[in-house]
Amino acid sequence: MIGMSSEGMTYLAFDVGGTKIASGFVTLPGGESVSAGGGWTPRVEARCEIPTEASRGGDDIRKRLTAFASRQIIRAHDEGVHIRGIGIAAAGVPDSVTGVIVSATDILPGWRGQRIYDAFAEVTSLPVYMVGDVGAHGLGEAGYGAGRGHGIVLSIGVGTGIGGAIVVDGALFSGARGVAGHAGHVPSALGRGFVCSCGTRDGHIEPVASGTGLRDLYNSRCGSTAEPVRDGAQVAARAAAGEPLAVRTIEDSARALGECVGGMGNLIDPDVIVVSGSVAKAGPLWWNALRAGFEDSALQLVRSTLLVKGELGGSAPLIGAAAAARRHMEQWRE
Repeated sequence: MIGMSSEGMTYLAFDVGGTKIASGFVTLPGGESVSAGGGWTPRVEARCEIPTEASRGGDDIRKRLTAFASRQIIRAHDEGVHIRGIGIAAAGVPDSVTGVIVSATDILPGWRGQRIYDAFAEVTSLPVYMVGDVGAHGLGEAGYGAGRGHGIVLSIGVGTGIGGAIVVDGALFSGARGVAGHAGHVPSALGRGFVCSCGTRDGHIEPVASGTGLRDLYNSRCGSTAEPVRDGAQVAARAAAGEPLAVRTIEDSARALGECVGGMGNLIDPDVIVVSGSVAKAGPLWWNALRAGFEDSALQLVRSTLLVKGELGGSAPLIGAAAAARRHMEQWRE
């Protein structure tokens, strides 16, 4: 029976993103700290998702999220799943104390200001805890994935955008305003002139090193010599086929990102840097350029830092949200 094993306890987790809201029952190892990671990989069961339908606005997202939660709670009851609490990985910048989304981009119009804890209180008495989606991803990888067993983990997610998280001894470091870890907004000369998701054109790494950034960088260079691409995956495919422009674009983009990651490493001095996301699947060409840029930028003592690929994939935010909920509940009891 899910949730009743002596190995651990089960949490209902949600990952709220720009295109979909994922959910699952996450069973974490019992009797272990998050940083230790336990003796086995957490189980994510009964995973399902619904479209976010962001264009319908923040109020609609909130209502659909809580309706989704109600269905999952009923499902847990019907299947004999004992849920200890609810963990939410939310897009934007959530306030984990108040449950309010304090900042969000135009990808989720009207999401800013949503009172998520209040909304969940209307449908369940279970304890609820919320962290940012990228932070949850980092917590998952730090506790149970590629960062497992390390005290200080820098997690970098490179997908449609670029995000990051700093995890110290199993705890997410959020900063004074909850925005620590915004790796995509580190300055890069390569990004100058490209519009970042934050609105600036002054040179951030995200608009040239994310998946959409790879596309935009390639298309800005192709001129009449090549057909424009629809996404970063096409750039990677053309590079794999040996097209010089695509190869150069992948190398320039990954090296620039590596230089930024090296700078982050100099500042944080982590035990390990975990890189995840769709772009991290671009192959050896991308990884070699990333590592070369990192070594160029990192201080001598930082160059030996492990730079590894994430292991948990799309389950990482759900696992991290559950881990954050557990840690919060344990601290609250103390």
